[in-house]
Amino acid sequence: MTLEDHRVLGRTGVRISPLTLGTMNFGRWQEEDESIRIIRAALDAGINAVDTADVYAQGLSEQIVGRAIRHRRDEVFLATKFHGQIGENPLHAGNSRRWITRAVEDSLRRLDTDHVDLYQAHRPDPDTDLLETLQTLDGLIRAGKIRYYGTSTFPAHQQVQAHWLAERYNLIAPHTEQLPYSLLIRGAEREVFPVARQYGVGVLTFGPLAAGWLSGRYRLGAPQPESARADLIPGRFDISGDHNRRKLAAADALAVLAEENGLTLVELAVAFTLTHPAVTSAIIGPRTQEHLEAYLKAADVRLDDAILDRIDEIVDPGTQFLDRDTGQHTPSLQPIALRRRAAANDAPSNPPSSPGRTAR
Repeated sequence: MTLEDHRVLGRTGVRISPLTLGTMNFGRWQEEDESIRIIRAALDAGINAVDTADVYAQGLSEQIVGRAIRHRRDEVFLATKFHGQIGENPLHAGNSRRWITRAVEDSLRRLDTDHVDLYQAHRPDPDTDLLETLQTLDGLIRAGKIRYYGTSTFPAHQQVQAHWLAERYNLIAPHTEQLPYSLLIRGAEREVFPVARQYGVGVLTFGPLAAGWLSGRYRLGAPQPESARADLIPGRFDISGDHNRRKLAAADALAVLAEENGLTLVELAVAFTLTHPAVTSAIIGPRTQEHLEAYLKAADVRLDDAILDRIDEIVDPGTQFLDRDTGQHTPSLQPIALRRRAAANDAPSNPPSSPGRTAR
């Protein structure tokens, strides 16, 4: 991966590699020494962007990253995130000014650096006014603690709102959006990608292998492989439901397409993600040196129009098989918003019993 391959991140002017090293596994499923070896190998191979989060292994991932890049900080575009709860204290979470100003100091300490290049809201926070979050992040840029800020899994309408608020209140607007995108999770193509391009937002995508569905191990008629991810979200790989059966059929058809074109499914999947003009960089999560080398090889693959057309026949553009594949918690799709008008308008509480008849 050479400097010529690097891409400009939105309107920042910063050129980052088409692959970003994701570190969610570090400190959780990978030992520290192996994690550091992978980070340094990725840097040696030309990857210059590293993405972590304070909630990954409850801060341990950030510590590992900090140790790995200690003498190479100037080579790295360093990204981390806030929002997830740290420890048992419910005050240590969210997108409020109170928490962000504490969280950024904790991340700087764990990363052993005086600034973060990209600071991201890991998820939307329905309990915090978006303006408060933007004002706080704007202040951190002006204070020199962060260089840019972004969002993660923010729906298109919230991104538009963020840019409108920034313009109205003379704030720096978000620079990036991070979200899942793959051959099997294409919902972002409908609204998020067009909005990102309109506002000059750089897009970092994660999950190019769709949580393992596109690893090449999930095939029709084959026994389902064991996976640590299966324990994280019950039902993620359960093919008794229609959604996952269709996902498995699509994964199998995509594997056949890859084989017909002399590619591995991993190569097809990563190359597809990097082909979309809205995408700046795809976040990868290698757990071994072999995984890293496979990702690096995939980044050099170029897909022609015939292959892209065939992909669109297998998985329609804009398709997402399950809402949870978006990585979002969507308040408007929760039962309280869909079916309980009184409860939705009031503070959360147990609804009073009613003598009226209830339809089942």
